[in-house]
Amino acid sequence: MIMKSSVPVMALIALVVSRVQAFISVGGSGNTHVTITDHAVMAKINEVCEAVAESEGRDFKPTGPSAEELLRACLGRATGEVSGAKFRTALNQIYKQNGFVDQDFMSSAPHHFNNEAFNEGRNLIIQGTAAIKANIRTDNFQSARETLGRVCHTLQDFYSHSNWVELGNESPYANLIKPDLNIEKIADIAMPTCSDCASGTCPNQLLPAILNGKYLTSGYMGLFSPKKPQGKCSHGGETDLSSSQNPRGGISKDESHSHNANLHKNAVNLAAEATMELLEDIRGAIGNNNYLRLMGISRSAVLAFVIDTTGSMADDIAEAKRVAFNIIDSKKGTQDEPSEYILVPFNDPKFGPLIRTTDPDVMKSEISKIRADGGGDIPEMCLSALQLALTGAPSSSYIYVFTDAPPKDTHLEKTIAALISSTKTTVSFLLTASSRGRRALSASSQFQMYYDMALASGGQAIEVSKSSISQATDIIVDTSTSALVTILQCSRDPGRVENFPFLLDGSVSNTTIYITGTGLTFNLRSPTGVTQSNTVVNGPLGTIQRVGNLQRIQVNGTEMGLWHIDMTTTRPYSIKVMGQSAITFIYDFVEEFKGPHPGFAAIDGRPSTGSPAKLLLTLTGEKGPEALELQEVVLMEVSGVKVSNGTIEKMGNGDYLVTVNEVPEGEFVVMLKGKDKTFTSLFQRQTTTQMSQSKVTIKAIADSSMLPGQVFKLNFTVTTNGTSGTYTIRARNDKNIPMTHPSTLNLMSGGSAQGTVSLTPPGNTVSGTDVTLTIEAESPGGSDSNYAVLRLSVLSKVTDFTPPKCEIVNVQGICYSSSCNSSNWELSVNITDGNGTGIESISIQQGSGNFTQRKVEDGVIVVMGLYEASCCSPSVTLSAVDKVGNVGRCSYTMKSSAGSRLISMSLPLWASLLLYSFLCDAFPL
Repeated sequence: MIMKSSVPVMALIALVVSRVQAFISVGGSGNTHVTITDHAVMAKINEVCEAVAESEGRDFKPTGPSAEELLRACLGRATGEVSGAKFRTALNQIYKQNGFVDQDFMSSAPHHFNNEAFNEGRNLIIQGTAAIKANIRTDNFQSARETLGRVCHTLQDFYSHSNWVELGNESPYANLIKPDLNIEKIADIAMPTCSDCASGTCPNQLLPAILNGKYLTSGYMGLFSPKKPQGKCSHGGETDLSSSQNPRGGISKDESHSHNANLHKNAVNLAAEATMELLEDIRGAIGNNNYLRLMGISRSAVLAFVIDTTGSMADDIAEAKRVAFNIIDSKKGTQDEPSEYILVPFNDPKFGPLIRTTDPDVMKSEISKIRADGGGDIPEMCLSALQLALTGAPSSSYIYVFTDAPPKDTHLEKTIAALISSTKTTVSFLLTASSRGRRALSASSQFQMYYDMALASGGQAIEVSKSSISQATDIIVDTSTSALVTILQCSRDPGRVENFPFLLDGSVSNTTIYITGTGLTFNLRSPTGVTQSNTVVNGPLGTIQRVGNLQRIQVNGTEMGLWHIDMTTTRPYSIKVMGQSAITFIYDFVEEFKGPHPGFAAIDGRPSTGSPAKLLLTLTGEKGPEALELQEVVLMEVSGVKVSNGTIEKMGNGDYLVTVNEVPEGEFVVMLKGKDKTFTSLFQRQTTTQMSQSKVTIKAIADSSMLPGQVFKLNFTVTTNGTSGTYTIRARNDKNIPMTHPSTLNLMSGGSAQGTVSLTPPGNTVSGTDVTLTIEAESPGGSDSNYAVLRLSVLSKVTDFTPPKCEIVNVQGICYSSSCNSSNWELSVNITDGNGTGIESISIQQGSGNFTQRKVEDGVIVVMGLYEASCCSPSVTLSAVDKVGNVGRCSYTMKSSAGSRLISMSLPLWASLLLYSFLCDAFPL
C-alpha cells in the first residue's frame, strides 16, 4: 500500500536520526525511544488530520511546525482558545511508558527481544495491540495509550537488539504485528551465532552461517550472571556481564559508536518505519476520529456531573439540567464546546452507572431522565459515585458534585484522595441545605470531608440555599471552557491578614477570581494602583457576585502586570485566580533509575521523603514551547510558610527536568513563572492538585491483561523508611470485581514486604473493559500513607487472526484534468470475513466521497459496497474491520483524462484480484 502523508517517511526518519544517539527511555541526551515514537506519532497525526479535513471539505494548513499549531489546524474552524495541555498529556501517557519498560521490565528478555526471545516478544506486541483496539472500542483511551507506549518500546527494541539489520533487511519485519504470520528462521538454542570480539568494538561478530542462512538471533543480556548458551552473541555494554564470556563483545545497536554507526542508523530508521506501520494498523481498526481521540486531539473542555437523586434534590437536579443544556447549546461550534460528557447519579444504596458520551444529545437525554425520589436518612453513596467519575473522566477534568447530604461511604476517603492526586482532577461541590427532617444540615462540619477534597483537588465547596443554586452554577459555565489555566490558588485556615500577588500576562482572557469563606473582607489592586474593595459590587476592576460562601469577581479586561489581593480578615478563606490562555504546563514527579538503559520514570504515588524531588515538566503555548522562556519553578507549601526553589535543566521540545532539594514537609503545589516572547510579558501558572512526600512506597507491576472468568494475580511491594510495625493495606477497584488481598503487612523500618491482589472478572465482562485498581498502604497510627493506581484491562482470548478481504470489482467514471468539479467517479467493492468473527465496521480512511453498503449471504456473508466521489477527491482508502480488530483495506486512485473518455471497468472476481493486488492490502490486528 502506498501511504500518503504530508511528512514523507524518509524525511521523518532523517529527522529522527539527526536528533538521537541512543535507544534509551526518558532522560539523558538521546531520548531515542521517546523521539522515535514522537516523530512517528506526529507524522501519523498529520496524515490523519489531513484526511479528516479532506472528508469535511476544509483545508488543513498548520500555521507553524509546533504541536500546538498542528492541533489548532486539526480541530478546524471553530472559534476560541486552543490549549495544547490535553494533547501533550495524552502524548506523555504514551511516551512515559518507556521509562516503565526499562525500569520495571529491565530483566525481561521478551520486553526487549533479548536472549532470542522472539516468539515471546512478538506475543507481547500482538496481545498489546489487541488490548489497545479493545480498549478504544469501550472508550478507555488512557489504558490504550499506556499499552501503546509499551508496545512501541518492545517493537523498536527488535531492530536494535536483533540481527535484522545485519541480515541486510531494508524494511520492517511485518510478521511482528501480523498475528496470522509466524517468526521465521530463529537460530536454534544449540546454534552458535557470534565470533569472539576481545575489544568489544568489532563491526560484525555474526558468523557466516547466520548471515548466509538468514537466521534471526539477538544478544543475551546478563544483568546478574555472566552465563549464556555456548557460542551465543551477547547484548554488550558495561551492564552486560555475559559480554565478558566467549564470544565476547555484543551486537546491540542501542548507541552509536565508530564501529556500528551505520548499523545504529539503520536500526533507528527501521524502528521508525515499524512504529508508523503499527500506528497505521491501529488507525485502520479504530477509524480516523477515534485515532485523533487516542492522540488527545479533541476540545479540552469536559462536562462532568455527579448528582444526588434523593427526594429533596429536585431543585438541584433541575438546575443541573438547566446549566448542562445552556452549556451544550451556547458553546456548540466553538472550541469551548465540551468534547465529552460524564454523568453519575447516586443515592443510597445505589450509585451509578457511569454514563459517558461525546454526543451532546445523549447527555441531554440522560440528564432529563434523572428524577428525585426516595431518601430520608442523611448519608448517601456520594464517594462511590465520585470514584466512578474520577476513573471514567479524562485526567485533569473538572467534576461537579450536587448533593445536600454528607457521604455514607466514608471508607473511600483515602481512595478518592489517591485518585484525585493520580488524575490531577479538580472536584467542586455544590452543597445545598435541605429542610426535610432528618436530611436537614445545620452545620458545615457535616460537609467537612467535601471541603477537604475540594481543597486537595483545587476545587470549591460552595454552600448555598436551594433557592440561590442557579447563581452558584455560574462557576460551572466558567470552567466548562477550553484553555483554562490557574494563575494562583491558596488557602488559609485560620485566616490571616496577607497580601497575595499574581501576574497576568498578555495571553490571558476572561480572568475570574473566586474567594470562598464567610464574612470576608478584601481589596483587589491592579498593576497601575487602582483598587476595589469587596463592598463595591460594580467597580473599576470588576464585577463581584455573592452567593452563599462564594464571592466571584469577573475582572474587567486584562491589564498586564502584577496584581494584588489584600485579605484583611482572620476568618478561614481560599482564593483562586483563573483565566483562559494557551500557555500552560503539565508535569510528573519522576525518579531516576539505573541499568542497561538508565533514565527517569514517572512516580505512581507520592514522592519519597528525604530525597530531592524531581519533576519532568512540559511547557506549552499557542506558538509552541520555543516562544516561551521558563525562569522559575517552585514547590509552594499550601500554608504559605515555605517556598522551595528548583533548579531547571532544559531537555528540549518544551521539556524540563526540575530538581528541588528542600521539599516542603506538608502539602504543596507547583508554581512556575516565565516569559512569553510573543507578548513580551511575564506569566505565572500554578497546579491545583496538592501533593506531599511519604516515607512509604508501593510498587506494583501489571504485565498482562485479565481474562474474563479467570483469576488474575498482581504482586505488590510495600517499602518504608518510617515507623516499624503493622501497616494497613486497602485495595479497591471501580468495577466492583471480586478481589482478595492481605489486610495488613508487617514491615521493619528500611525494609519491605510483598502482598498479592487477586481479581476475578466475571465471565461476561466486555472485552476492553478498563479496571482502575487502587492499592493503599497506611503506617501504624495512620500518620503516613501512600498509594499506587493501576489501570488494568479485561481482554477476551482472540482466536480470529485473519483480516477481512476487500476486493475491488468495478470502477466507473469520467474525470477531466481541466476541471474536477463537474465530474464524478465510483468504485464497487466486495468485502468478506470468511469464517471469522464478522464485519464490525467499514469506514472511509481517506477520501471525501460517500459509501453505501448492503449485505448479501451466499454461504458466507458478503458486504457489497459502493463508493461515490467527485473527481476533486481522486483517491480513496476503505478500511474493513472485524469484531476483534483485524483490518482489511482497499485503496484506489482515479486517473484524470485529458478528453472525455469514459473509464469503465467490470471484471470477474479473479481478474480484479490479480489486477488490483498491489492496491488491496490486508492488515491483521
